Amino acid sequence: MSDADRTVQPALPAWYAQEYPKVYRALLVLTGSPSEARDLTDEAFTRAVERWKRVSHMDSPGGWVQTVAINLFRRSRRGHPERPLIESDAETVSLDEPTDVDLHLAIARLSTRKRQAIVCRYVLDMTERETAAALGVAIGTVARLLHEARNELRAQLATPETSAKAPQ
Repeated sequence: MSDADRTVQPALPAWYAQEYPKVYRALLVLTGSPSEARDLTDEAFTRAVERWKRVSHMDSPGGWVQTVAINLFRRSRRGHPERPLIESDAETVSLDEPTDVDLHLAIARLSTRKRQAIVCRYVLDMTERETAAALGVAIGTVARLLHEARNELRAQLATPETSAKAPQ
């Protein structure tokens, strides 16, 4: 292995520590369930570790594990794609940083496809092209989903005061 290969290849522990929280937060927003998000995140990282020799040499090992995590989520929803997100009051949602509960609940009300697009684009910081690849759709579809999702979120989060002030 050359010196160039060593500098490109991330160290597994550091990479894991950097990527795990981001993937977990994304799955938490998608699932609404801390336990389901943790299970899916753990499975995605297990697959990455099993294939680390190959994954570590990819241009974006983080992008690879994010795509695997989203695909695991999508497969888990087959047969019941619109299963309720907020399963019980007993499960507390913690993103390890302050969160807007109203925004989280509004995102939970979006359709699965719109929620996936929002998570890829804004939680995982993927480009529209990367989001399209991760979701297996055209870039135009991603743009439409994001546009519709933002409009729905805006409408859900509008307060009477903001609605009255909004220009027509």
